[in-house]
Amino acid sequence: MPASHKGYNNKLLRTVEQTVATYGMLKPGDSVLVGVSGGPDSVALFHLLLTFAPRFPLRLGVAHLNHCLRQNDSDKDAEFVASLAGRFDIPCYIYKANVRKYQIENKLSLEEAARRVRHTFLNKMAEKNRFNKIALGHHFDDNAELVLMNLFRGSGPLGISGIPPVRDGKIIRPLLQSNRSQIIAFLDQNGLKYISDASNRDTRFLRNRIRHDLIPLLKTSYNPKIIQSLNRLASIIRSEEEWIENVIHPLFEKAAINIQDGRIALSVSILNQIHVAAQRRIIRKAISKIKGNLKRIGLTHIDSAIDIVESGPVYGNIDLPDRIRIQRKGDVLLFSREKNRLRNADVTSGRAEMFAFEYRIEKPESIFIKEINAHIKFTEMGIENLPDLCRTGQNTGFFDRDALSFPLVLRNFRHGDRFTPLGMTGTQKIKKFFIDKKVPGKERIKCPILLCRGKIIWVAGYRIDESAKVKPTTKNVLKVELSLA
Repeated sequence: MPASHKGYNNKLLRTVEQTVATYGMLKPGDSVLVGVSGGPDSVALFHLLLTFAPRFPLRLGVAHLNHCLRQNDSDKDAEFVASLAGRFDIPCYIYKANVRKYQIENKLSLEEAARRVRHTFLNKMAEKNRFNKIALGHHFDDNAELVLMNLFRGSGPLGISGIPPVRDGKIIRPLLQSNRSQIIAFLDQNGLKYISDASNRDTRFLRNRIRHDLIPLLKTSYNPKIIQSLNRLASIIRSEEEWIENVIHPLFEKAAINIQDGRIALSVSILNQIHVAAQRRIIRKAISKIKGNLKRIGLTHIDSAIDIVESGPVYGNIDLPDRIRIQRKGDVLLFSREKNRLRNADVTSGRAEMFAFEYRIEKPESIFIKEINAHIKFTEMGIENLPDLCRTGQNTGFFDRDALSFPLVLRNFRHGDRFTPLGMTGTQKIKKFFIDKKVPGKERIKCPILLCRGKIIWVAGYRIDESAKVKPTTKNVLKVELSLA
């Protein structure tokens, strides 16, 4: 194994050495597949691992996925990586993938589609060529950006804990305690070439807006050390998540009636004795064991399961993404992964089934809620065009536009939802509101709930929230119409 041609003496090298030692990332005899895009982070990682290789020793390989997103530039990136690996006689594995096609077929964001395709490729190459570690170039700034992204998406503690330095004992990130400026300085000082991807400045992508717009604003106007603060937050939460997992495990074991391949049964009566926060974690743990991960599983899904535990039907189903089904059968809550694709619960048939939906409304427009076969239309108007509210019916809501901000969220009822019905001063649980209105259970679960900045402003078809009503001072109005097919 040839070492790198440079005798690096740099702060970055010392930081990476400390990170590798702290998290036990490398052991003598490891075989490491380095994901190299050609950008500064992965190129720096490759050169640093070259310096480590003789010490352990390590067997290195390079993997590059051509996303085919930038036409000729994507091909040039692949050629650059192949040349870089060849210069040091390192085996290089390059694969072309049509990420756009994958994105469309799987209805994903471009970033998520690229991430999935890339990770599938890296794992396949590692397994096929007997690499026991995969090294990726995520760094300190990346972690801070991800924490903010997950905050904006409404993630829980796991999302805010950021990027793990080591995942499953296989994926390692030696640069995670190094920042972007250190990486660029290392490359420049040692005359190491890399590729600059123009798409990394495209502010149509949320991550780029956070990187180029939001973080500089936070640094100059709020906290010059915002990157360090976000990383410290992620580290604290990651540590607490590990501790909480140790607390939850015996509770999960106590609630588990039966665990076998593809099926887990939990005791409803035992779950009902546990705090709702622990219930959420136990349910997440059961889903994760069945599914292998928690991707596409949100709070809506978890709270639907809690609702069926606490107040739902004694016999009922919840269908989740990726063929996960939760069934209540008396005192048993059964989790399984079905062989065939599941459809959403048929709320119109009268069966005691539950389901979840959530839509993000970025601007006034019309959307179709496929789960309940309904349309909802958002229209802005001046106060002078406001009709007689007594004649509009309950399926139309009028709101003070200037008191609201997009994006809005439209979803179905969740356990613990509260609002202040128009004309009242205190809050009321929506569940009690439904009971008082004698709304049947099958109608409650399919009732759209409209939220602004996390606050409920309309129980569609029934009542708006006091805070969003049209007032004498209102100048602009948002009209929202619900049409059931």
